Amino acid sequence: MLVVDDEPQIVRALRINLSARGYSVLTAHDGTTALKAAAEGKPDVVVLDLGLPDVDGTEVIAGLRGWTSVPIIVLSARTDSSDKVEALDAGADDYVTKPFGMDELLARLRAAVRRSAVAEGEDAVVETASFTVDLAAKKVLREGEEVHLTPTEWGLLEILARNRGRLVAQKQLLQEVWGPQYAKETHYLRVYLAQLRRKLEPEPSHPRHLVTEPGMGYRFEL
Repeated sequence: MLVVDDEPQIVRALRINLSARGYSVLTAHDGTTALKAAAEGKPDVVVLDLGLPDVDGTEVIAGLRGWTSVPIIVLSARTDSSDKVEALDAGADDYVTKPFGMDELLARLRAAVRRSAVAEGEDAVVETASFTVDLAAKKVLREGEEVHLTPTEWGLLEILARNRGRLVAQKQLLQEVWGPQYAKETHYLRVYLAQLRRKLEPEPSHPRHLVTEPGMGYRFEL
């Protein structure tokens, strides 16, 4: 794992907590060093601050995405939604705001590593009868046209597509997309699944691909 932050106390706290849980931790205090460390150390996951002294964190994300699909979790004091969207659009997998709870960050890390492990060796393109999901490019095509999804909509669809054919529990979706503190907010899922169905399903009121398993979760069917 690579931790990139210019605040020594945060780097120290993360190194102690992560090492205690069995992670091997590399650290960097600026973007240039981070890119070099990632190339040499091949970390399984990157925890990245956006406010670095030499380059902006989004440039580091773009640099990493030029050659690796390693999960990137942004850890930043920036709370503006435009900063979050910019980081996610650049290729980040998740966004945690400072100050943060260590338990939440660890849960996000586990989820990111788990998704990455599932992704290895799988088909990058998932084709349904109605639309195509390109997991590598983070794009959805319907009738040859790209469908615009919000970062949250994409997060939900990506988890479901990677687990296609399998039931994904409500709690798992809520924790991986929104975080542990949202594990009971099932109305979030109803709202966002309805939005996805309107954009992707031929008959949104009778979904064929984004299927609800009442009281349990959701299933992605081809």
